[in-house]
Amino acid sequence: MNLLKNIGAVCRMIKIEHSVFALPFAYVGAFFAAGGWPGWRVMIFLTVAMVAVRSFAMAFNRLADVDIDAKNPRTQDRPLISGELTPRFTMQFIAVCAAVFVLACAGLNWVCLALSPLALGWSAFYSYCKRFTHWCHFVLGSVLGLAPVAGWLAVTAEISLASVLFFFGVLFWVAGFDLLYACQDREFDREEGLHSIPANLGIRAALGISSVSHFATAVFFLLAGAAAGAGIVYYLAALAVGGFLMWEHRLISAEDMSRVNLAFFTVNGVISVLLFVGVLVDIAIR
Repeated sequence: MNLLKNIGAVCRMIKIEHSVFALPFAYVGAFFAAGGWPGWRVMIFLTVAMVAVRSFAMAFNRLADVDIDAKNPRTQDRPLISGELTPRFTMQFIAVCAAVFVLACAGLNWVCLALSPLALGWSAFYSYCKRFTHWCHFVLGSVLGLAPVAGWLAVTAEISLASVLFFFGVLFWVAGFDLLYACQDREFDREEGLHSIPANLGIRAALGISSVSHFATAVFFLLAGAAAGAGIVYYLAALAVGGFLMWEHRLISAEDMSRVNLAFFTVNGVISVLLFVGVLVDIAIR
């Protein structure tokens, strides 16, 4: 029973359901790099690596922010705050995730293995950014932006123009929706001396920067498709992603943030899956 409780608490700590944000983009990189099915070995090790590094990053963030989360009414039900998980357990979990990630990278190729410490370090670095810069949203975006690059490296052990363009597309996509989510903590961040664009520049500025970021996302996804030699189905999917991003910004305004969770969870979960499905169909009908 305690084991089941721990598993449930860990899943809530790392928000396992949010894996849908990054994992499909790792697959996008892998399928484009391979020009089709990358093979079971790549898919298994890539999936394990992505789940492990994301779990590492989320647990590290929760541990680094434990004192902050204890003061924020929005985050007081998190397992580390409620006592369901202990700091010692969380540190052990972080170490295991890091080890699993490095081993999975070793199973892919030597380039992935050599770069694995950098990926872990950058994933951990994000947790401290809001202490000194309001551009922390873009640092988070760059962490998830590594997903398509990782997928490409897993197949070819090389970085391509298409993977770099996908990196920037994901970077601006994540930064854009994180800006919307951060609006909820504007007053708290100001009181605690934490940095975010909503806290430092205001909600209207945050919404404007988010809109520009999502416009950049749509452009980079189209450019990435061209660099990868994509067909019409991919471009239709990319245009649909642009449409969802426009709808996301119609859901909320500076005067009404009540639907921010709908914009954050539902719309963005659809976007990553939609683009990956577009890649699958596009490659299948060539």
